[in-house]
Amino acid sequence: MLRVLTRYPAITATVAVGLVVLGLSLAGQSAAGRWLAILYVSGFIVWTLIGMVRDVLRGHVGLDILAVVAMVATLAVGEYVAALIIVLMLAGGEALEDYAGRRAKRELTALLDRSPRIAHVIVRPREETSDEVRDAAADEVRVGDVLLVRPSEIVPVDGVLLTESGTFDESSLTGESMPVSRAAGEEVLSGAVNGSRAVRIRAVRRSADSQYQQIVALVRDAQESRAPVVRLADRFAIPFTAVSLVIAGAAWGLSGDPARFAEVLVLATPCPLLIAAPVAFLGGLSRAAKAGIIIKGGAVIEQLARVRSAAFDKTGTLTQGRPDLVAVRPAPGFDADDVLALAASAEQYSSHVLADGIRRAAQERGLGVAAATEAREVATNGVTAVIGGRTVVVGKPAYIAALAPDTERTSLEPGQAAAYVAVDGRFAGALVLADDVRPESRDVVEWLAAHGVERIVMLTGDARATGESIAHEVGITDVHAELLPTEKVHLAAQLRPRPVMMVGDGVNDAPVLAAADIGIAMGAKGATAAGDAADAVILKDSLAKVVDAVSIGRHTLRVAYTAIWIGIAISIALMLVATTGLIPAVAGALIQELVDLTTILYALRALTGPASGLRVSESRAPAAAA
Repeated sequence: MLRVLTRYPAITATVAVGLVVLGLSLAGQSAAGRWLAILYVSGFIVWTLIGMVRDVLRGHVGLDILAVVAMVATLAVGEYVAALIIVLMLAGGEALEDYAGRRAKRELTALLDRSPRIAHVIVRPREETSDEVRDAAADEVRVGDVLLVRPSEIVPVDGVLLTESGTFDESSLTGESMPVSRAAGEEVLSGAVNGSRAVRIRAVRRSADSQYQQIVALVRDAQESRAPVVRLADRFAIPFTAVSLVIAGAAWGLSGDPARFAEVLVLATPCPLLIAAPVAFLGGLSRAAKAGIIIKGGAVIEQLARVRSAAFDKTGTLTQGRPDLVAVRPAPGFDADDVLALAASAEQYSSHVLADGIRRAAQERGLGVAAATEAREVATNGVTAVIGGRTVVVGKPAYIAALAPDTERTSLEPGQAAAYVAVDGRFAGALVLADDVRPESRDVVEWLAAHGVERIVMLTGDARATGESIAHEVGITDVHAELLPTEKVHLAAQLRPRPVMMVGDGVNDAPVLAAADIGIAMGAKGATAAGDAADAVILKDSLAKVVDAVSIGRHTLRVAYTAIWIGIAISIALMLVATTGLIPAVAGALIQELVDLTTILYALRALTGPASGLRVSESRAPAAAA
């Protein structure tokens, strides 16, 4: 109780003054009670005016003018009890907003509260039977440390599982409710909750670089960013203020009773506009977090609700992002295994999605991967490495052809991509990989097209034949292929109609994600640069979450506007009734509290709502299983 009283001092003071005024009235000291109320309300008016001046200096003209006029009017006509109720209503609005805000931000706050803080570092990691540990702060864990994660504990940093197997709850990371199994050698993400057996992991990233801390940073940004609720309120502020003053003035003029002016204005307080919209946007952010989507602020929700064009990267976005090697085509004079081994050695230093498939294929064939004495990557073009004294370059055909004039393009089937290899300035061959389309990609494209997204395009750096094949499979007809990052940014800027949503996953997508009106990163695989540049990050490896993000944005904006209109409509209706003198000032102030409560409860509907209705077609579901 003490914490509540100190958290909301204005409510505490107003209730105390009200009780004293009531006591003085019962004791026959009505005059003293009236003057106490007048002095207290006058002080509150001055404090409110100071806040209004500060807002004006920051370029924001708010709705507090109505409350000030209502308080002055009620004091002027001797309705000091009504004036106290208005003060209580305004102060209570803060408490209602706080409660509703905490309710709406529950999922966001839960993510922050679950942030790993302690790690059990194994003292003698080489002894597999020794579980002697020292507790350290998660921030102090170094790459290479071996950690013990006990049953039901949160994994403190990203690591590789050393125990034979383990089961983890990753719902806070991906929104996936079912536990997932991991085998020795597989990566375990920080923030996952260990199952029923203790496991060992080797840290592969520091706490600050781990997946969960990246999510926590995104959540903090989302919490600290202000929703466009000020703009929403401003759109209604001047018209609502003007209408309220006109109705109040007309009531006074027609009745000749100045008390009517006060009786009308006590029903025109602006709490529904000032509180309901922020609560709705916080609810939308929280609902998105629960669905595995971190949206960086209310402004992004409003843009998602209005999206009219969508652009997609291909690899890792429309496709699975796990290409498998299907053929090695060496040039004359080169051996297939040698080409693959050299390419895999160079691709150790590449972040491109094809690199993983090449490295994986070399490992499966038992080919040794050598270390490079020098390596560098040219974003979106390829990687160069000096391996055993030989200069190996792996990349796009145009990039390789510029270094090895004898490069020959290889024929590709639909859905295939190729990485070209040059060794010491000679064309060494091509590695052909295939990346399956995500089973949900076509459904997502069809849903967007059916729900008001007028233009859908593919922006990819891959070859045109590959891009067009994938685009045809998912239902996209507008394809721009073989693009550099700067060209993607330029095309995204030229897309119409606006706003434009861009969806990508890789480091090379970061510039276009930042440049689009709404950038959505497929962050399940830890593409930190893309996640930092994006406005929203999808934590689960599913493109269907794009539909969820758009649906949540539209539902949230609809709830915010509806809550505002409910408040305005009820207030105006009550004001019109008050012009007849049927609603005394005190009753009007109490009724307005119910209006506030109604609009805020409605705004909390942003936490729930109809699902997007997207279902992956059964005819494509088997592909996912495959």
